[in-house]
Amino acid sequence: MKRHFILLALFFFNFVTFDISAQEVPVSFRNEAIYAFLDELANDKVISINSAVKPYPNSFILECLTLADGLRSQLSVRQQRELDFYFRQYQFIGVKGRNAYTDTNGNLITKEPKLNIGLVPLGLHYKDSMFTFSLKPIWGIREYVSGSNRIMHTWGGAEAWGSIGKISIYASLRDNSQTEILANTSYFTQNEGGNYKSAPTNRKGGDYSEMRGGVIYGWKWGSFGLVKDQVQWGTNYHGASIFSGRTPSFAMIKLQLKPVKWFELNYIHGWLVSEVIDSSRSYTATTGDFRAVYREKYIAANMLTFRPIETIAFSVGNSIVYADSKVQPAYLIPIMFYKSIDHTLSHGIDNQNSQMFFDISIRKIKYLHLYTTIFIDEFSVTRIKDSNRLNFVSQKFGSRLSGWPIRNTSFTIEYTKTNPVVYKHRVPTTTFETNQFNLGHYLCDNSEEIYGSVDVRPFRGLLLRGDITYARHGNEYAYITGSNADEYPFMKDVTWMNITVSFTCRWEFIHDSWLYLNVSKSNIRGYNIDGHTAQYYLDLYTPKSFQGDNLVVTAGLNFGF
Repeated sequence: MKRHFILLALFFFNFVTFDISAQEVPVSFRNEAIYAFLDELANDKVISINSAVKPYPNSFILECLTLADGLRSQLSVRQQRELDFYFRQYQFIGVKGRNAYTDTNGNLITKEPKLNIGLVPLGLHYKDSMFTFSLKPIWGIREYVSGSNRIMHTWGGAEAWGSIGKISIYASLRDNSQTEILANTSYFTQNEGGNYKSAPTNRKGGDYSEMRGGVIYGWKWGSFGLVKDQVQWGTNYHGASIFSGRTPSFAMIKLQLKPVKWFELNYIHGWLVSEVIDSSRSYTATTGDFRAVYREKYIAANMLTFRPIETIAFSVGNSIVYADSKVQPAYLIPIMFYKSIDHTLSHGIDNQNSQMFFDISIRKIKYLHLYTTIFIDEFSVTRIKDSNRLNFVSQKFGSRLSGWPIRNTSFTIEYTKTNPVVYKHRVPTTTFETNQFNLGHYLCDNSEEIYGSVDVRPFRGLLLRGDITYARHGNEYAYITGSNADEYPFMKDVTWMNITVSFTCRWEFIHDSWLYLNVSKSNIRGYNIDGHTAQYYLDLYTPKSFQGDNLVVTAGLNFGF
């Protein structure tokens, strides 16, 4: 017993030993401003990032900002001011034993060198040599005006994180209310999906709550955590093809290893929500109430990133969605080809649902970022030689030119094509979904999109963006046994189309807080195909207020994200 106590004490001591690099709190990729700035610095060859896997931890962001600060002479005046702005925010992590916010303006209460309660940024922040804590309010409002239709989206809550030694804990809670549902399971939108509760009978729309958080143990070259969060895999500027990150968050084990500069491993094992009733486990309580129970559903995925040279990142990975069993230990091994394992575990019965993916990000030429993502649901060499058959593949190709030939200006072009039946599966419990939201690209299968944008950042915190989106979706095919799904033609008919031109103005006036204005001219149409009316497809894929030819004005303000 005494020996066990000593081992436990040593184990605990190892956890709380102070290591500033261990503060591994993920920064949501919905915080577009800081991610865009890091991307810009990477395109300028000032820092190196792995854009295929997000979110980034706050310690990595601080590391990038510190590196950029050492190369300050290579930055434009505007970039230097951006750097100072974000450095002030993330220095809170890095200044040992001292709260960097205590010497900023806008503090309501200051107890140097450890505590401040302030307005710039909003929140309470505490730091000493062992413990770090931050608490910030979240509040936002956004109004969409489309003709005579007005949609109000409001949200509020709080986020907090703390660290002691190598352990970090974080939590973020946001309650959302919408007067019209903006992100249903079938809608083609990049808005965050939510598990809506019906609104009271006296108003339209719905409410949903999103809770993210976790516990992470970090060390100098890696981290391991149990979290409930959103992940985005696949380099993109307008919708990731592997994991979009727009689904409701789900619980997962996360592992990240960076033992050397030229290799990185990312792994997750997640508990998905199937929303498929398990009749054998459902029951009627003694009160007479029926208790429905969902079937268990999981996902395991890994991404291995190699850098033959610093400016080229090649990533390869695979995933498997499996169900109708307990957690399978073989899928807890981070470096595995899960399809091969499935052939052993499912020998003689129907297989689970496996996928493969590749991502290449090239920043060899200064200012220019070239990238591609390939998501493979099913693949056969014989289909390549047969013009009547298609592999179940989604492909994305894109480029961004930043800071040249016009300073503080970026040009982006991105093309995505997804063949029929990609992301689908015959068995409801093993679909590539959670809470019925597709984990992959927001346009789902049998679709294509061309996206282009021009971003101008005239001074610190201000973004002016003009963009155009041309998106199409084809026939909705069922993936059932014996259907010869690989013979479904790509885009035989167009069922839905979206052409949108928009202008955005966004100003980050204090950390993680924005004023937002967007004006868009959109034409979203459905077509009479496969026995369904155009209105059927519009209602299936698009919120009511955005259907047809519209001028939409959107304005908003938020604190936190």
